[in-house]
Amino acid sequence: MAHIAYYRVSTNSQSIEAQKAALTYADKIEREFIDEGVSGAVVATNRSGFAEMMSYVRAGDTIHVYAVDRLGRDAIDVQTTIRALLQKGVTIEINGLGQISNNGVGELIIAVLAQVADMERHRIAQRTQSGRDLAKVTHAATGKTHKGKDTLGRPAKADAAEVRAWRKEKNESIAATAKHFKLSESTVKRYCAA
Repeated sequence: MAHIAYYRVSTNSQSIEAQKAALTYADKIEREFIDEGVSGAVVATNRSGFAEMMSYVRAGDTIHVYAVDRLGRDAIDVQTTIRALLQKGVTIEINGLGQISNNGVGELIIAVLAQVADMERHRIAQRTQSGRDLAKVTHAATGKTHKGKDTLGRPAKADAAEVRAWRKEKNESIAATAKHFKLSESTVKRYCAA
């Protein structure tokens, strides 16, 4: 009977350390599986760390996760994932919620929590879109976004026309142009294709 931890963060700039620190069984964890830079919207079986964990776990093991949304944000995927773990005879320990084992009450609790995680994913998407819409309207009216930025999206790292002109004048490669302007090669390719 092994204690196993599963950690997931959506971006590579995020850290799993807070999740590790919150787990009550941190000192008993024998094996860790991690998915870094993977959105909760990605189906669990398509995540390399999760898939590896699924092939590793055995009946009697306990999987520890920080929160339901670490398993996923799609209600159906979360329920499918938990059901697959429970069918393997695995107990799931969710930080702050306790253990979920193979019984109807555990699955009912997870169904509700998974639906809440799914609803939160939709709310995040709505808030993001509302912010984009407001930025577009404000930018069209004032030349600045509602947050005072001059551009919508990421600011340009260089003037694309200047990069194209320099490359053409010097007859330089993408790599040399990127080095000269301190840009990535993909940025120079995009500027030159425009």
